[in-house]
Amino acid sequence: MGLTSNLANKGGCMTSKDLSIFNSLRPYSIGFDDMFDQFESILGNGSLAMQSNYPPYNIRKAGNDKYAIEVAVAGFNKNDVEVEYEENLLTVKTKDIKRSEEKDGDEVIHRGISQRSFARSFTIADDVKVNGAELKDGLLTISCEKIIPEMKKKRLIEIK
Repeated sequence: MGLTSNLANKGGCMTSKDLSIFNSLRPYSIGFDDMFDQFESILGNGSLAMQSNYPPYNIRKAGNDKYAIEVAVAGFNKNDVEVEYEENLLTVKTKDIKRSEEKDGDEVIHRGISQRSFARSFTIADDVKVNGAELKDGLLTISCEKIIPEMKKKRLIEIK
């Protein structure tokens, strides 16, 4: 499991039956307690149903170990948006935005381009490293890479 977004299938609503699937896997898994607890906290408290669909985003997998999160932030520049990573939670959000109604003496007659504040969070696995972010042509791209430690790589175990 590399990277998951805070979205659930079935229209963003998890049931106790869905959570029981995670609990039924516990007896067959060693060392995954933190991951199961994290899923329960994300999926079990209804926070997924509360999260908005703004701004839209893509999660791309480029090769075996590289990911890119693309967030559509048209109308924002790099000074308006911040990317924060703490305790396996990557958050893209707007800074305090004070937009003026007029630009070079022009008056806005109709405002159809959204300039609302947002915060979008992604849960990042322990073995995924966030390498950086770039904003180009209204698309914020956050590069991530799965780092596989030597002890987790495939190896032959000698039988004595």
